[in-house]
Amino acid sequence: MDEEQFDLVVVGSGPAGEKGAAVAAYHGKRVALVERSASVGGTAVYTGGIPTKSLRETALQLSGGGRDDGLTVELDLVALFDRLRARAGAVSTVMGEVVKGNLAHNGIEVVHGHARLTADRTVVVSHDRHPDRILRAGVVLLATGSSPLRPAAIPFDGRTVLDANEILALDEPFASIVIVGAGAVGCEYASIFAAIGIRVWLLDIADRFLPLLDAEVSALLASSLRAAGVELVLGTSVAGVGRDDGGDGLHVELSDARVLRPDRLLYAAGRTSNVDGLGLEEAGVVVDAKHRIVVDREYRTAAPHVFAAGDVIGPPALASVSMEQARVAMRHAFGLAMPQAVDELLPVGIYSIPEVAAVGMTEEQAESAGIDHEVGRAWFQRNTKALVAGDTDGIVKLVFQRAGGRLLGVHILGADAAELVHIGQAVIRHGGAITEFIETTFNVPTRSDAYKYAAYDGIKRMEARAAFGDVVTGA
Repeated sequence: MDEEQFDLVVVGSGPAGEKGAAVAAYHGKRVALVERSASVGGTAVYTGGIPTKSLRETALQLSGGGRDDGLTVELDLVALFDRLRARAGAVSTVMGEVVKGNLAHNGIEVVHGHARLTADRTVVVSHDRHPDRILRAGVVLLATGSSPLRPAAIPFDGRTVLDANEILALDEPFASIVIVGAGAVGCEYASIFAAIGIRVWLLDIADRFLPLLDAEVSALLASSLRAAGVELVLGTSVAGVGRDDGGDGLHVELSDARVLRPDRLLYAAGRTSNVDGLGLEEAGVVVDAKHRIVVDREYRTAAPHVFAAGDVIGPPALASVSMEQARVAMRHAFGLAMPQAVDELLPVGIYSIPEVAAVGMTEEQAESAGIDHEVGRAWFQRNTKALVAGDTDGIVKLVFQRAGGRLLGVHILGADAAELVHIGQAVIRHGGAITEFIETTFNVPTRSDAYKYAAYDGIKRMEARAAFGDVVTGA
């Protein structure tokens, strides 16, 4: 069988695969992208980030999103589920076409089928309805992503006990759900279902809710979820899942001996890298004990011509980071221009209701590092834009160094948090102080104006300690 020659073969068309392929093609490389599914875009487009966020926005619009504007909406759950499913599907279809168009625009050849690496630097692509194709390339990028973890003890059936991919089917309404795993995915689904009136239990084995967040913001988000009707069950795990005799009802036994009886169970506690069947051992690519592909700082595997990026190499498993990892990998692979490393200052966004986002140090991290620090807070209940919108839940919290006021971290709870956090990210990147927010004129009314008042609050705290001298502290 004839070999087809390429400069780069990419396996997987999710965020990492698409962007890695585009970088190489932009610089004149001949690129083939192998995708086992019929459509390009990967988990991010069809079963992950984009459809989940679409469900969130639709749930917010149809339910009122907890706005304090005196308006109430009666929801027909059957019609609502139809709207949720239709909207998520429509957005995924459009974004899939966007990915397809980007690949075509860059002259990237899409090859559908299952890819397997060989020892002689080729990629064999097999397909049920077509002959195998042999692709030879100087460089291979593995960007096959991850799939929901499915423990053998959980009786998945695709209808009442589901993983994070299956829940998107939403084929019929239900009254209650247990969500196992209070990470980003669990929190997002918990708040979506609570917003449309479904009873939600959110379980996690950790004693502290979302320990990656600043403790104060984590506690505020927990309080908001509880106010929306989510029942947080922390410090416990699932001991067993069974079905009621003669019906579809479930009984979920917890490690603390409690028994919950939901209509549905969503297991959202972890993901596993998609490495099976790729021929990694034959190609000399090493995986770790958790089946994640091992890479160096250049995202190069143990096989020098093979690179990997995205979920398949493990945390942080964020689409934004996956894209940058692939871009950096290709710059190293082909000797392209800077940047040669992924930015270490990574923002985090959780698209719950309310939204939460963070960048830089938490207050606890600053304390542990021995940094003499202070915080400043601004509450959205005093922000004009939030009041106008009727959505006043949340806070902008700044963590900064007392000597000179250098900004260390930004933590935001509330509407548009994932957008607002980038303002603080830019200031941290260039070593700026919180006085920059005071010196900056913000549009009014805007939520971003809260940065100014959080800075004022922080400086007033400093003045109380006589640490900032005669800094102006207007209001």
